[in-house]
Amino acid sequence: MSTASQGRNPGNSSRDTPGILNNVRVISYNIPEGERPGGIKVRFKIRVVTGKRAKEIDARQARAILEALQCQRQHQQHP
Repeated sequence: MSTASQGRNPGNSSRDTPGILNNVRVISYNIPEGERPGGIKVRFKIRVVTGKRAKEIDARQARAILEALQCQRQHQQHP
């Protein structure tokens, strides 16, 4: 990457983004001002991983979802 291109967009330099070297991709998204809930600034930051680490995260997320669904079922108000 040339010095000129680094100056225009320094966040894309491989030395500034070590995740790229580790086969990890980070996606960031800011909610536009007019769409923010109650005016709160909202930013999503998503880390994309593959391989063994992805399998570990999938299993952890599945356990968390199951726990949330079980909790929701236990706390439902019945007529």
